[in-house]
Amino acid sequence: MKYGFFKENISLVFTLLSAVILLFLIAPLAGLFLSLKAPALFETIKDPAVSESIFITLLISSLFTLAAAIFALPLAYLLARKRFPGKGFVEGLIDIPVVIPHSAAGIAILGFISRDSVLGSIAAGAGLNLVGSPFAIGLAMAFVSIPFLINSARDGFAAVPLRLEQAARTLGASGLRVFTSISLPLAKRSVVSGLVLMFARGMSEFGAVVIVAYHPMTTPVMIFDRFNSYGIDYARPVAAIFIAVTLIIFFLLRVYQKR
Repeated sequence: MKYGFFKENISLVFTLLSAVILLFLIAPLAGLFLSLKAPALFETIKDPAVSESIFITLLISSLFTLAAAIFALPLAYLLARKRFPGKGFVEGLIDIPVVIPHSAAGIAILGFISRDSVLGSIAAGAGLNLVGSPFAIGLAMAFVSIPFLINSARDGFAAVPLRLEQAARTLGASGLRVFTSISLPLAKRSVVSGLVLMFARGMSEFGAVVIVAYHPMTTPVMIFDRFNSYGIDYARPVAAIFIAVTLIIFFLLRVYQKR
C-alpha cells in the first residue's frame, strides 16, 4: 500500500526531495546574509583592499580562461572526433586535477614555476620571479578548472552531426573552415557552458592558489586570511560581498547563454 502511494504520487515525492536539497543549498547562504551587521558590511564595501582583491580574482580567472580556451578547444574537438592510441589515457589525464587534493595541485604548480624548474629559470634569467605573481595564480586557477571546459566542449562537439562536417568537406571547405563555421557554432552552448564553469571554478580556487601566491591576495585567500587572523565576524562581510558579486555575474552569463 505504501509502495502504491509512492508509485501514484511520484511527482509529489520528487518535489519534496527536491525541496530538501534546495533548502540545503539556500540555508547556509541565507544564514550568511542574515547574520551580517550593517556597519561591518559598509565598512568592508569601502575597504579598497577588498575591492582590489575581487577585481584581481575576476580579472585573472577570466584572462586565463580565455587563454586556456585556445588550447583546450582543439583538444576537446580531437577527443570528440578522432580515435587514436592512448585516447582513454588522455581522457583520464584530463580529469586528474578534479580528483587530486588541490593543495597537492598547488605543490605541483609550485615545482613547475620555481627557480629550479626550466620555466622558472628562464623567467629568472629575464629578471622575473613567477612564484607569488599573478601568473602563478592564473596557472593554479587554470590547472584545477580546465577539465570543466574540455569535457563540456568535447560533449558539445560530439553532439554535432558528423554528416554536416563531411558535407562541408565534400564541397571543398578546409578543416579550419569546417571547425569555425560548423562545429564551433553548433557546439557553442556547450563551449560557453564550459567557459563559465572554468571561470567559476578558477575564481573560487583557494587550495592551489594559496600555495603558489599568498600575495597578491585573491578573494578566497583574503576570506581565509581574515578568518584565521580575526575570526568569522571579520571574514563574513568579505564572503558575502564576493558571493553577491559572483551571483550577479553568473546571472548575467546565464542570461547570455540562454539567449
